Amino acid sequence: MTSADEAREGVVGRLLGAIARVDRWAPGITALRHYNRADLPADLRAGIAVAAVAIPVGIAYSELAGFRPEYGLYACFVPPLVYAVFGSSRQLIVGPDAATCAVLAAAVAPLALGDPVRYAALAAMLTLLAGLICLIASLLRLGTLADFLSKPILVGLLNGIALTIILGQLGKLTGIPLQSHGLALALETLRRAHEAVPVAVGIGLAALAIVGLLPRLLPALPSGIVAMALAAAAVALLGLDRLGLATLGPVPGGLPHFAFPSAGLADLPDLLPNAAALALVSYASLIFSAQSFAAKNGYEVDADQEFAALGASNLAAALSQTFAISGADSRTAVGDANGSRTQLTGLVAAAIVGVVLLALTWPLRYVPLAALGAVLVFAGLSLIDLTTLRQIWRADRIEAAISVLATLGVVGLGITKGVLFAVVLALLRFIQLTARPGVDRLGSVEGLPGFHALGRHKTARPVPGLVILRFNAPLVFFNAGQFRKELLAAVAAAPTPLHAVVIDLLPMTRIDITGLFTLRDIADALRQRGIRLVGAGRATEWKHWLAERGFDGPSVEIYPTLRRAVRALATETGGPAGEEDDIGEMGEPVLSPEPLEKRGGQHD
Repeated sequence: MTSADEAREGVVGRLLGAIARVDRWAPGITALRHYNRADLPADLRAGIAVAAVAIPVGIAYSELAGFRPEYGLYACFVPPLVYAVFGSSRQLIVGPDAATCAVLAAAVAPLALGDPVRYAALAAMLTLLAGLICLIASLLRLGTLADFLSKPILVGLLNGIALTIILGQLGKLTGIPLQSHGLALALETLRRAHEAVPVAVGIGLAALAIVGLLPRLLPALPSGIVAMALAAAAVALLGLDRLGLATLGPVPGGLPHFAFPSAGLADLPDLLPNAAALALVSYASLIFSAQSFAAKNGYEVDADQEFAALGASNLAAALSQTFAISGADSRTAVGDANGSRTQLTGLVAAAIVGVVLLALTWPLRYVPLAALGAVLVFAGLSLIDLTTLRQIWRADRIEAAISVLATLGVVGLGITKGVLFAVVLALLRFIQLTARPGVDRLGSVEGLPGFHALGRHKTARPVPGLVILRFNAPLVFFNAGQFRKELLAAVAAAPTPLHAVVIDLLPMTRIDITGLFTLRDIADALRQRGIRLVGAGRATEWKHWLAERGFDGPSVEIYPTLRRAVRALATETGGPAGEEDDIGEMGEPVLSPEPLEKRGGQHD
């Protein structure tokens, strides 16, 4: 090979390495590079529908965050472009989020003291810090925290967010300035029904009909933007705003300018704790939305990469002088309902917002809030998943109850607190399953090889003189007491004479120091009663567990299989030897009270 060939190979190698690094840190570029043109019509349609909702929603949330309306459009323009590059979700739309805006306003308002210039500077710096915290969390791989959300909890959260979206539109659809939150919105709407604005109700119902029927009649048209365009035309031509119909009103245009936040270092001590809270709230909302839509549509998202994508998007938001963003569940739902398939949906929506900022802000003044509410109601309805909830109910009533509790938590506490409530539910469920695992007493069944749970086989019979137990979990500090209780209860219930207790160690994937002390105490207590404690399986792990901790260990004999243990004990006590071991002839225990090295080796 010539030096020129070697140089070319070196260049190619470096290029391939660079591409691999890009694929790792910017999965969106890889997805767009291998884009399937067959997805283009659906992505274009979904992008237009998302933009139709993102524009008025962004304006509304900018007010919640304490900004002028155009800053909400900036948040719908720059961050989605960045997320499409760095995000791992095919469908997630990022942008202004109610919970994120509320946290930001609560943190910045007391520090700004009514100065709008200082308010904007502090908000941008807070957003920048939150983005940096998300990037650090990604490097530390803290995205694994999202794995605690089980399928029932994800379904419950999705249903809760759907109901929250629907309930949140009641004020827009009726024209009533509602003050409540969650389920109380429905009660307040009924109580104040006499205050409803007839033209708002009419526009809302008409928009709902268009959004619901148009996809069936003319599926190629984006129903959301058609409904809002027709409603805006009706306002402009008929002067419906003079009849009490609320509209968006004037919206200034122009693209954002990029600059580093001007807040000083003196503000960092006050901003850092709030930035951490903002990062947590925005990530909780984003990862839930990303995982929910991924589960619904059969693909995976990378929780750590989502942390990085959120951080990069918030950095872009701060540099473009707008405010913090998160996963936009309602806009993602609109995209999903309109057939969104790839990251191109977010790019199309962002491009449309950019065009609107440049030249088309003036028609937005005519868009009625009732039409916006109708589009969001349709998006919420598309998120409700009763089919999966029924399947969970048939499979496990407890998991179904947890799913419903997650839904009620989101509706009753709000999305952010509801997500935290769901995480607590998941942790409690994990602790309950691990701290109180199933404990099976095993016996033999005529005609079936091996040993089987007495409680699940009516013809199963215990082995005379033995208690065989299977503890279906690692033996650790928070379930060691339960293990001791179950074992001693089985010993007390066993017919006499009882010669040994045999523990199936295969389900015990880990034993911590508390578990080792518990086994030693149980072995000593049983020995005083003339009963031996014997284990079956995991001989090598057992040796390592003891060696790692420098622990003298309980006097437990370890056999390679349950049948080896039962045959050995039956032979020693003169009982029936049982069926032939399919592994080999009866052997000695692979670990006993005397050191393993003195016994001539070990078996797995």
